[in-house]
Order: sequence, then C-alpha cells, then structure tokens
Amino acid sequence: MTASSPTASPSPSPSPSPSPSPSPSPTRGASSGIRGAGTAGPHGNLPRTALAAFAPLVWGTTYVVTTELLPQGHPLFAGLLRALPAGLIALAITRTLPRGAWWGKAAVLGVLNIGLLFPLLFVAAERLPGGVAATVAAAQPLMVAVLAVTVPHESPSAWRLTWGVIGVGGVGLVVIGPDAAFDAIGIAAGLAGAASMALGLTLTKRWGRPAEAGPTAFAGWQLTAGGVFLVPVTFLVEGAPPAIDAPAALGYLWLGLVGGLIAYVFWFRGIATLPVASVAVLVLLSPLVAALLGAVLLGQTLGPIQLLGFGLALAAIAATQLPSPTRSRDRVPPPAPEGPTPR
Repeated sequence: MTASSPTASPSPSPSPSPSPSPSPSPTRGASSGIRGAGTAGPHGNLPRTALAAFAPLVWGTTYVVTTELLPQGHPLFAGLLRALPAGLIALAITRTLPRGAWWGKAAVLGVLNIGLLFPLLFVAAERLPGGVAATVAAAQPLMVAVLAVTVPHESPSAWRLTWGVIGVGGVGLVVIGPDAAFDAIGIAAGLAGAASMALGLTLTKRWGRPAEAGPTAFAGWQLTAGGVFLVPVTFLVEGAPPAIDAPAALGYLWLGLVGGLIAYVFWFRGIATLPVASVAVLVLLSPLVAALLGAVLLGQTLGPIQLLGFGLALAAIAATQLPSPTRSRDRVPPPAPEGPTPR
C-alpha cells in the first residue's frame, strides 16, 4: 500500500524516463490471513510460534483444573462453559458477524475444532487411561501432515512427518504407564477426536480468515458455534448442570477466559501465519504440561524413561519449526558461471 502526499504536484521531467515494468502483485485470496504464511525465517517466526504455543500450554492445565477444582462427572458441561461464554464475549467485543458463506464455514470449523472434539475426547478419557488417551490424541500432527497436501503452497514434508512420529513416541514414553489398558471404542473415539481437530486445523488454514474479521472475531465465531453444538449434547448426556462452588467458579473462569478466549485467539492467529504442520505439532505440549503439573502438584513421579520422552517430544517440536534441510539446500542459488559473460 503506497501513501501519497496531498501537497505533491506533478512536474515535467526534462527527459522521459522508461516506464517501469509491472511487478507481479500478490494473489488476493478469500482471506488475508494466509498470505505470506510460513515465508519468514525461523527467527522471524519465533514470536508467532511462541504465541501459538500459548494455547496448548494452557490446554495442558485442563486435567489438573478438572480433577482438583471442578465437580466430577460433568466434563461436557466444563467444555460448554469453556466455549460458549468465551465466544459470546468475543462477539460482543468485536461486534463482527460472519457474512455470506462464512456462516457455514464458521459453523463447520466450530464443530470440528471445538464442539465435536470435546465429546470424542470425553469418550476416550472415560474408556482409556489418561496416558493412552493423550498418546492417541497426539497422533493429530501426523494426520495434519497428511491433510496438509490440500493447503495451497504447502507440500508434504518427510522432515516434519518423521519428527511428528518421534514426538508421538516421546509423548507415549512420558504418559503411558506399565499398566496401560486398551479399549477399542476408546481408541476409536480418541483417533476420531484427533482427526476432527486435524481436519478443523487444516480447513482453517485452507479457508483462511475473511478480511473483515480479526483473530478475536474469528475465534468468537468458532467458540460460539462449538458451544451451541455442545448445548444439546451436554444436557442429553449429563442432564442438569452441577452446583458451582467457589473453587469450581475459579476453574470455569480459567478454562473459559484463559483456556478458551485468549488461547483460541492466539491459536487461530498462529494457524493463519505459520505452516500448518508446524502449528499442529505444538499440540504435543499439552500432555507434556499435564504430566509436569501432575509431578509438581499431585506428587506423580517422572522416571528416566519419562524424561527421555520429554526430551524426544521437545526435540520434535523444535525441529518441526525449522525449514526442512532438503528445502534449505534447494534454495541455495547456483554458482555464477566462470569466465567472461557472452555478449
């Protein structure tokens, strides 16, 4: 965008200057959010990566908040309070509603990223040990690596896929204990939840964000859509809401304000400005934070195997934020030809 001075007036030039050749203008898609995504170097992406990582770091506190502060047996109600009030607050702040096709797109993204994800994770958590459920959910970056072929300007990367596998293995070492049990329905629900979030993340990247909606409005659309979807599911499955005491109110406030509104604003901003596979692998931070809080606050122990898993998962997260070595070599310009330049 060029600015022109109101006082400047054209003056004749003593000699005509050659007309500048037209420079290619960037393609304008349906969204301003996807332009230039992933084009900066690793140092340029670091602040945006840190902001995006805030979301899974906060989501990692959900387990300890739920078990220590919230009424037991009402995880869907917690998900509802995490989504719907935060979405309505975002809409009230921004006063921006979807337009045209974005009503449908926002509904689809809200159900995939929030509304459908919570019940599936609830089934997985009910039927699987926490460590197994967390490891199944950690398969989401691998699904994103496959789905990323549908995102413009992002091709499959063996580098990120390999490190994604290593990251899932690291999470497994951290959270799966020797007495882990496996249940077919729980495994299916966990994989379906991971697939729902992976598809939602990929479509969010593919569709971008409309120019009239900032990150807060965009998060508000999806949180509201996901919360509306959860209303009938919650009351059909759990019935009447529980009594809320002071600790529960504090827990719901944390989940809704910090884990809902603020976290999702940063998360969707990260999706818009970073490669989709780099954002997806940040989800591995959630089970790591949950395990760390369990050790610090609940007296759970972390042995050598768990620490090794921590190291592998963190290495995978760091490696996927860097460009693939193969692509880095491909970007090196060829050497200049030797000898005199032919006329």
